[in-house]
Amino acid sequence: MATRKRADAPAPAPAPRTRPSARRAKPVDNGRGSFPGEHWMVLGAGLAAWALTRKHPSGVVRALGMAAGTALVGRAASGRDGLSKLLRFTPLGRRVR
Repeated sequence: MATRKRADAPAPAPAPRTRPSARRAKPVDNGRGSFPGEHWMVLGAGLAAWALTRKHPSGVVRALGMAAGTALVGRAASGRDGLSKLLRFTPLGRRVR
């Protein structure tokens, strides 16, 4: 028996696309040099976002603070030369390029 598509069935979601502004920003970010302590400053900003919004009465502010903090801490840990640069100083990370 052949099945027919239901008229009220939702259409499949389109595939996520990268925004044009993000595609333009990435080469610019990769093209600039790092300055000393950049990842520490980004880590501090992420931790500050978590700490400053942690006890806010609004759930929206807490969620936005957690999202921003997570993004900044992730950027600090694995940014352009963040985590791989730190791993080179560990005994097992000497093979990291």
